[in-house]
Amino acid sequence: MQFHAPLQAATLIKRYKRFLADVKTDEGQEITVHCPNSGSMRGCSTPGSRVMLSTSPNPKRKYAQTLEMIQEETTWIGVNTMLTNHIVAEAIAEGKIKELQGIDSITREVKTSQSSRLDLLLEKGEEKIYVEIKNCSLVEEHWAMFPDAVTARGTKHLLELADLVQKGHRGIIFFCVQRTDADRFRPAAHIDPLYARTLAEVAEKGVQILAYQAEVCPQSINIRISLPCFLEGGAYHLNRES
Repeated sequence: MQFHAPLQAATLIKRYKRFLADVKTDEGQEITVHCPNSGSMRGCSTPGSRVMLSTSPNPKRKYAQTLEMIQEETTWIGVNTMLTNHIVAEAIAEGKIKELQGIDSITREVKTSQSSRLDLLLEKGEEKIYVEIKNCSLVEEHWAMFPDAVTARGTKHLLELADLVQKGHRGIIFFCVQRTDADRFRPAAHIDPLYARTLAEVAEKGVQILAYQAEVCPQSINIRISLPCFLEGGAYHLNRES
């Protein structure tokens, strides 16, 4: 995914109220920007870090700039979760996901039950593949982890995937790791133990777990390589083709 307009560099002052951040531009102006990330942004919201901003052409927006990425040490991290589905769908369409080759069609935001929607429905011949995508920005000791805050909604999505698998479809939970300083993935059991347990349970029921790393830079964000996925204790290697 290419950014069509150049991003603006700035320095993070603080992130607050979940969807706001104060930054200082290189010209010395302090402004408030939209932060499209509902997580805690643990490990990627350090005051003083370099950030990149996009600017909306919509004159009605209260905050014209959007926080797109932040640099921790030398690593750029994509924090705009509104882009994650597009990044993954583009990678699938371009054949970059080895477990999802030969896809005939991609439909976004699919209603799967009265109270649930999942991110993608892929069709391959008669096969229907439901995909829920999660943005992963938390890395500790080279482990990419999700979630970075307790997520009841995320647990619900896992159960919805398991139900679809029971009905004869294919279900995938896809973790898009938007930073390159990790070499493996596991659920963040120390943050949300219920999510970690549920992930293990639905894996046993046939839900496929995939983690792919994206290379993030001020010009683009692109899926790069797959990462091995483990459950608690490293007992299961789940990055397998179906």
